[in-house]
Amino acid sequence: MSSNAELRKKIRQIALINAVTHKGKAQKRPVIGKLLADDPSLKAKVKEIEPTVMEIVEEVNGLSFERQKKIVGKNWPESLIKERKDEKKTLPPLSNVDKYEVVITRFSPNPDGPIHLGSARAIILCHEYAQIYKGKFLVRFEDTDPKLKRPQLSFYTSIKKDLKWLNCEPDEYFIQSDRLLIYYEHIERLLQEGHAYICTCKSEFFNQFVLAKKPCPCRNLTAEEHWKRWQKMLDGTYKEGEAVARIKTDLTHPNPAVRDWPALRIVDIKKYPHPRVGCKYRVWPLYNLACGIDDHLMGVTHIIRGKEHLTNQIRQEFMYRYFGWIYPEAIHYGRMKISGASLSKSKMLREMREGLYTSWDDPRLATFAALRRRGVQADAIRRLIIDVGPKTQDLTLSWENLYAHNRRIIEPKANRYFFVHNPKKVIINNLTKTFTAKILLHPDYPERGFRLFNIKPKNSTAEFWVSTKDIEKMKKGQVIRFMELFNIRIDNVNTPEGDAITAMFHSEEYEEAKAVKAPLIHWIPKKTGVRCQVIMPDASTADGLVEESCRKQKADTIVQFERFGFVRIDSNKDSSILAYYCHR
Repeated sequence: MSSNAELRKKIRQIALINAVTHKGKAQKRPVIGKLLADDPSLKAKVKEIEPTVMEIVEEVNGLSFERQKKIVGKNWPESLIKERKDEKKTLPPLSNVDKYEVVITRFSPNPDGPIHLGSARAIILCHEYAQIYKGKFLVRFEDTDPKLKRPQLSFYTSIKKDLKWLNCEPDEYFIQSDRLLIYYEHIERLLQEGHAYICTCKSEFFNQFVLAKKPCPCRNLTAEEHWKRWQKMLDGTYKEGEAVARIKTDLTHPNPAVRDWPALRIVDIKKYPHPRVGCKYRVWPLYNLACGIDDHLMGVTHIIRGKEHLTNQIRQEFMYRYFGWIYPEAIHYGRMKISGASLSKSKMLREMREGLYTSWDDPRLATFAALRRRGVQADAIRRLIIDVGPKTQDLTLSWENLYAHNRRIIEPKANRYFFVHNPKKVIINNLTKTFTAKILLHPDYPERGFRLFNIKPKNSTAEFWVSTKDIEKMKKGQVIRFMELFNIRIDNVNTPEGDAITAMFHSEEYEEAKAVKAPLIHWIPKKTGVRCQVIMPDASTADGLVEESCRKQKADTIVQFERFGFVRIDSNKDSSILAYYCHR
């Protein structure tokens, strides 16, 4: 700052904006942090500035909130726009809540694969609504297809782990493969009452009747005949594909998919034993029968799912009428895509079988395991989904939508470190004294401490590691600012060794670098640094050195590598650090 008046003006601006953000009360620490971030040259004068900051913060806090907003709105209106964007959104109210003693929602995964970002909407909306109304949130494993969508035991466990990480643990778990006798009991009642039948028609033959809006030859047989056929399904007389139980609906319904939908079928259990119950059952319910019955028996009041299930609701409503049940409230939201991310579980499973991935936490995947390993926070996913809500429109989000939420959460927590990617040597001459760089671990939280670098020249020379990317931009005669240290002038970019460039000490003050618009680059003293490998989102690696003080960071800690991005420390051994890149 060129004058004390300018400095006070700047502090007042930051304090006013901070006050508006915090409902009228500016906070000293963030004001200092923002001031230093805007003008790093002030870091050496923090103790001198602090009383002035305190004085201005007190003056600003003495103004009414309306007065603060009026001043900010007049002078820095863009800050009010940002404030509105940062306000936490809430979900719209559920319909007909008063009809029910307890609001009950459910999430129903198929444990044939991992849950992923595409599952987040159903999970978080159902859990959040149950919390809002002090109701119950259920999780039901829909594992009744041992053939085409074969469950795997590992996914029952991993899904529970993911739900715990998301802070969406249910009040109760159910597993449909434990409930086969319940489904048998209900289909038998429908058969006896003439609302269902056992069809032995070949599928192509049956489809001809359906499209013609006519009954197949099996439909109007007696209840006694259908009961016999049902027993043959159970005892093994009928083989896989030879018989199916169907629910009677309206054969003239405009949607052919609704007409006499299939409810149970036979599975060759010798070829396709169920991973949990083995060969105990050979007749397995299809989605609409099992789901529809369970939603009623479990007392689900509000079904929240994608609009691809609209037809399933129509199918199930026929069955509900036969039983004299009332269908739950249903919310069908639009499709959600993330540009650049595959949210297809079948595609993930296929690519895993093909060997494209070695584990479900591969950074190229959108599984919760992969996001967790990269450092994406569960609360960031929750905030994203609440922002989106249960809108019926289809929408496409970008990764940046998620990263924006995640950045707000991790930025205040992440300490800063220098990481030199693909390091190359810089030799600096004409250094006449020892230099000390005292760099805050976080610019907004001075109380966390600092990293200390002592640069002791040998024969007026010191050597540093600098990123190859920065080296490639340097030109002879150019002034460069080594962040928080000093300024150099590039002397030679084509050294005989080819592995280093040379430079001369130029000056120490940041103002001099600022005056010539010198680029700021980070650095690590040669003969220091820890080997570090960063796994990038495309599974490539960024190899380099990270400053020694990063050794103190434990696994699962999020840090920021300055000018590189946020990373999650995956492992930290004496000789090297492995990290996963999160985002910038």
